Amino acid sequence: MIGSFSIGFLRIGWIDVVDVLLVTTLFYQLYKLLTGSVALKVFLGFMSLYLFYLVVKAAGMELLTSILGQFMSVGVLAGIILFQQEIRRFLLNVGKATSFGSRLRVFPWRREANADRMNVTPFIEAAKSMAGKETGALIAFSMASDLKFFADSGDLLDAAVSKRLLLSIFNKTSPLHDGAVIIANGRIKAARCILPVSENPDVPASMGLRHRAAIGLTEVTDAVVLVVSEETGQISVVRGGEVFRNLSGPDLRARLNEFLFDAEARPAAAAATTAADMAA
Repeated sequence: MIGSFSIGFLRIGWIDVVDVLLVTTLFYQLYKLLTGSVALKVFLGFMSLYLFYLVVKAAGMELLTSILGQFMSVGVLAGIILFQQEIRRFLLNVGKATSFGSRLRVFPWRREANADRMNVTPFIEAAKSMAGKETGALIAFSMASDLKFFADSGDLLDAAVSKRLLLSIFNKTSPLHDGAVIIANGRIKAARCILPVSENPDVPASMGLRHRAAIGLTEVTDAVVLVVSEETGQISVVRGGEVFRNLSGPDLRARLNEFLFDAEARPAAAAATTAADMAA
């Protein structure tokens, strides 16, 4: 074998070394993924049962081997059922690592048209007003993903965006305030929408259910989410599972312009931002 070397009676090639390193990395990532969750104990229990099966098989205990063999034969299917959330999170992490999705634009003209129509001022003014009154809010901006599945979980509106309408929706006495508002094509598509809650154990305990829902949505889609905390009145923007907290009005405008507009639309957005700030 080319490039091989011997250790005692073992003959090891460079392909074997790479193979061992890749398997080690895979198990390390698997351990990180399962750490802090009940799934780790389930996985250890499953591995213990498998090792016990190997022992009884080597010992020649045919009856016990046949019984445990029935469980082992459906081990892959059982693993998918038991660890479906962890497998989903692992595949999402792999997708983020490749980052092809963020660079791929099937319909670039659609995004540019949306960027031209989108006016972030009503969202900023509404967020500042709600933050001053400590009124919670959750606003998801659709990007390449249309968020139709999540919009269908709420009440469809298809309304023009305005500060007064946003304040009315998130008013604590409004029947639409409990949930998220979804923005698509520069309009309010739906309200009272249910978003997936993140199961990431690294999310700080100080973040409530709104922030976890915002993180959860941005983990599975390319959406951008604006959050106003009901407890602290802080304004945050979430993208790709990352939370930008305690934003002021200008900071919020800068983040929304950065995350919502394409590079081609940013010069125009920056000019509009400057004009709006000077007018304010």
